[in-house]
Amino acid sequence: MTVHFNLKTHGMFEKLLPAVNKYLIWLLAGVFALRVAYLSVNGLDLIGDESYYWDWSRRPDWCYYSKPPMVAWLIGVFTFMGGGDYAAVVRLPAVALGMVFLGYFYATARAFYSAQAAALALLLILATPFNVLANFIMTIDPPLYCFWMMSLYYLRKALFDNCQSAWFWAGLATGAALLSKQVALIIPLMLVCFLLLNQSRHKIFKREFWFYLLPVMVSMVPILLWNQQHDWVMFGHSKGHFGIKESATLVKQLGQAGEFLLFQVLLVSPVIFVLTLIMGFKATARFTQLSQEEQFLILMGPILLVGILALSFVQKVQGNWPMPFYFSAFILLSGQWVAGAWKKWLKTGLLIGYLMVSLTYALPLLIQVFNLHNTVVDPTYRFRHWRELAAAIDLERQKILSSAQRTFVVALGHRYLASQLAFYLPDHPNIYRYEESGKIESQYEVWPGPVEYRGNTAFIVSEYDTAGVSNVLKSAFQHFRQVAVIDNPMAKNSHYYLFIGENLKFWPPKITQESE
Repeated sequence: MTVHFNLKTHGMFEKLLPAVNKYLIWLLAGVFALRVAYLSVNGLDLIGDESYYWDWSRRPDWCYYSKPPMVAWLIGVFTFMGGGDYAAVVRLPAVALGMVFLGYFYATARAFYSAQAAALALLLILATPFNVLANFIMTIDPPLYCFWMMSLYYLRKALFDNCQSAWFWAGLATGAALLSKQVALIIPLMLVCFLLLNQSRHKIFKREFWFYLLPVMVSMVPILLWNQQHDWVMFGHSKGHFGIKESATLVKQLGQAGEFLLFQVLLVSPVIFVLTLIMGFKATARFTQLSQEEQFLILMGPILLVGILALSFVQKVQGNWPMPFYFSAFILLSGQWVAGAWKKWLKTGLLIGYLMVSLTYALPLLIQVFNLHNTVVDPTYRFRHWRELAAAIDLERQKILSSAQRTFVVALGHRYLASQLAFYLPDHPNIYRYEESGKIESQYEVWPGPVEYRGNTAFIVSEYDTAGVSNVLKSAFQHFRQVAVIDNPMAKNSHYYLFIGENLKFWPPKITQESE
């Protein structure tokens, strides 16, 4: 019976791949429809990063405190075209970019190997929970993934099909990836490594490489100019992600690495992650024996994945950092499957992966049905209660302030409080954040303070009670008083404190590197 079952499932799987190729357009259309429908019915609020980037989009610029401008530009375009600032509209770019990504991913896998390998690669990427999140949460990741994949497609076309125009298109794609996230600089770096590894490719440095590099360099210009005018804050923020900030014990280092591995298991799915890791180590060990195409794929993904795994033993690494490295790894896995490797395990990995994907989509409903809100097993807590909190705060604001008053809103605490209030308060006000240290810790400190509101009244929302509010901020107003306390719907026995600051006299200055 077991043999019969294995033969049956093997036959079904062999028939599935041709079906994916035959009905590819319908498959992608179905995925698109599912994702758009999910945006409309899930009922989840924006997470802090999404509202933060949305707030950026209201002030278009060439760069921002922590990231390049692409995420803000895209949200701005979609909210303008969508006719309003709604959560589904803010997230719609993630769905659109995700579909472009899938098209280029399939095309790249097919160009490297075959239609059969491309169909398997597509099934692999769709079987990962991180692909669900990347097509639902509008952060810097959806544009990075899309333009990263476009870069690989055009670089393959330029390198192995000798298509001259593809160099420029690859450069445009990498430039767009760089405008999405700084990590995209890895693409030209690994391309240089690939070209240097074989002397016959050195001639590309004389001409074609510069066609590629020119758009990348042009995309860097606005980022560099903006940072030069803003005390290089983005580079300072990025630098803060690396290096050991304190003496770490061996136990702590192992704990950090274990946490990183757990995130990979949850985001990629267990079997697919383990297979990718094994394949990466094996391919790295026999790198010189691989074909040029496979060497390119290894450099653009698996080697980087091995490297960031090693980095996790030295410092804290965010779980989403290595996600672009899986793209070429999945293509390589699919090509090896066609050649006869990983036959049994990839099928098992797909089954487990799609089970996890289904659970990811169903998670909000399951949390609701089993009443697991705000428990240790509720990963959706970041998506909840912001709308409710903003409604409670707005109710108090309407009670206390006259509509005829010229007032402004200040948030004390995490930047997410400021951005979520900006999004969920019905009038979408500009929120000013006061940073007690005086340092630039978010985009809100890069923007000017409420100096135009001198002599006016501030409605202040704080995570701290009166004793926790800075005396410097209190002295900035002629009168400062607490007016209400409301429950924090996200944490039991926690509150938000509401204050009124009357007659703003001055706004406390920021501390820059020159003034320190």
